[in-house]
Amino acid sequence: MPENIAPETPFLTVADLVERFGLTPGKIHRLIEDHQLAAVRVDGVLQVPAEFVVDDHPLPPLRGTLLVLLDAGFSDDEAVAWLLAHNDELGERPVESLRAGRKSAVRRATQALAF
Repeated sequence: MPENIAPETPFLTVADLVERFGLTPGKIHRLIEDHQLAAVRVDGVLQVPAEFVVDDHPLPPLRGTLLVLLDAGFSDDEAVAWLLAHNDELGERPVESLRAGRKSAVRRATQALAF
């Protein structure tokens, strides 16, 4: 597991997402490649933080936030760690802000990272 990610973070495997979304493994991998979801390797297995999923689809504002982080030079692992770590500017973890509908606040926090 990438450092800076809490060991108690719940993850979903590609197989879990296939069952949850009703999609093929290839389509799950496409969601990851297209940055609709972000995944990290945990013990060699590609996994998605469970908080990046809402019901049977990816968290809608996740893609735009991931793209901003990647444009700022973050690796996939670093972007996932940033989303899951407490952020002083937000007063909570960015993923919690996204899940609560505060996408604009998260995007403002990411923009400062690029400079």
